[in-house]
Amino acid sequence: MDFNLDETQQDVRRLAADVLAKEADEERLRQAGLLSLCVPEEAGGAGLGPVEMAVTLREVGAKAAAVPGLPALAGTLALARHGTPEQQRRHADGIALAVREPGRALAAPPETAAHQGDGGGWTLTGRKVTVMYPGAAALVAAGEGLFLAEVTGTTPERTSTGEPAATVVLDGAPAERVAGPEAAADVRRLYTAAIVAQASGVLAGALELTTAHIRTRRQFGRALAEFQAVTVQIADVYIAGRALDVAMWSALWRLGEGLPAEEDLALAAYHAAEAVKALHTCQHLHGGLGLDVTYPLHRYFAQAKHLSYLLGGADAQLDLIGALV
Repeated sequence: MDFNLDETQQDVRRLAADVLAKEADEERLRQAGLLSLCVPEEAGGAGLGPVEMAVTLREVGAKAAAVPGLPALAGTLALARHGTPEQQRRHADGIALAVREPGRALAAPPETAAHQGDGGGWTLTGRKVTVMYPGAAALVAAGEGLFLAEVTGTTPERTSTGEPAATVVLDGAPAERVAGPEAAADVRRLYTAAIVAQASGVLAGALELTTAHIRTRRQFGRALAEFQAVTVQIADVYIAGRALDVAMWSALWRLGEGLPAEEDLALAAYHAAEAVKALHTCQHLHGGLGLDVTYPLHRYFAQAKHLSYLLGGADAQLDLIGALV
């Protein structure tokens, strides 16, 4: 595989970085076409794939921006891979993803059940947690496949980043079947990849912020970066970021090429969940400044905690790696 970005991917990265540097909000991203990158061209998007999704979300993470890039890009990419042209056009502005079951790792098969009535219609029963940016409809992973469902019963959830999330209760909710069980598994892989890509950006942004701080902050007449203990600690953060990047790009390339990616994704998800430890180091190297809510490091820490939670934590990923190998 080639870790270098092609011309289109470099353009996407530059565009995302420029837009987010000016004003990191949903409307600016939408106007720039960044939230519709994965929507098929026939439905009004750019028709791009998993790697371009990751390139964009990494920039979102690098700015610790509280925007719906993750559900918008992963949801529209899922419909681009498995939905009909009509479904893709209907949800070209984005679709919430309801894939996490209570108390279960993201990679675990869904417990939400689908039932088909005598007339051929489908209904869903179950509960999905931490549905980010919930709307009137959601793309739901169930045991019988992938479904589009109306969202009615929701309970708001608190997130470390302050972004909107909810528990969605499905009690015989009318649903439209999109594809079979393999599609539901693919959507969980796409969602995991999207989370990992954003986590990679979060760690890179925190590293850049911390490196700049220790270069300029002086104690005992010397820059912090001149102390050996500080150098060792920031090197650990760098190594954590490189390990995450290698696993993440390998997994995304395999997803884009249609190759098995479960092992690479599980390894990347483990490093993404472990990134919280690297953020603790960044906090430590900032001293009291890192706890100041007017200073941006707290946003990176909150993002890292939130993304690790979405993945189910590092232990869940270790269990998955063990099962895969």
